[in-house]
Amino acid sequence: MEERKNETARDVSEAAGTTGGGAAERSGAHPHPLADFIYCPRCGGEFRPNNGKSNRCLKCGFVYYFNPSSAVACFITDPQGRVLVSRRAFEPAAGTLDLPGGFVDCFETVEQAVHREVMEETGLEIESLRYLFSRHNIYPYSGFEVHTTDLIFEARTGSFEGCRPQDDVAELLAVEPEALDPSQFGLRSIAEAVAVYKARRLAAGR
Repeated sequence: MEERKNETARDVSEAAGTTGGGAAERSGAHPHPLADFIYCPRCGGEFRPNNGKSNRCLKCGFVYYFNPSSAVACFITDPQGRVLVSRRAFEPAAGTLDLPGGFVDCFETVEQAVHREVMEETGLEIESLRYLFSRHNIYPYSGFEVHTTDLIFEARTGSFEGCRPQDDVAELLAVEPEALDPSQFGLRSIAEAVAVYKARRLAAGR
């Protein structure tokens, strides 16, 4: 009983992203994104650090808090229990494996974002969508480090037949859960998510 409780605690710790040091340690190698912003977006005045999480304009007093962008990724399974994975067509991490997903648009929920991104990238309708856990990521784009909070979901589909790689996906693959290899996934947060998901699936015998 005690061993099972310890395994559960480790799994919760992994899913919560608490392994490998605290937030301060994980962010130590990366300056705050606001360090790149030196002009106020409202009046063009000098933009200075305010409290470690925001900048304040010395001219008009405008305060801007820079928060992580929301993104989603989804483990999609078919009736045989296989998982649909994609191959990235573009940088960052072009050619590596990924999960269907992407950034949440303004004015949509994260659930809507999952359905939209899956349809855009695979052409599939999904059902039984459920939230699993989240991960922090830094996504390099146009020479800028985009801090993201990646929300990981699981969903089902009746069949992978008819799915097709679209948008920024080069290839779609149906993979048995035991064959999932985190090292083949180029984005850190997704690789971590795959490791946790695979361990859970194998532990549950499914």
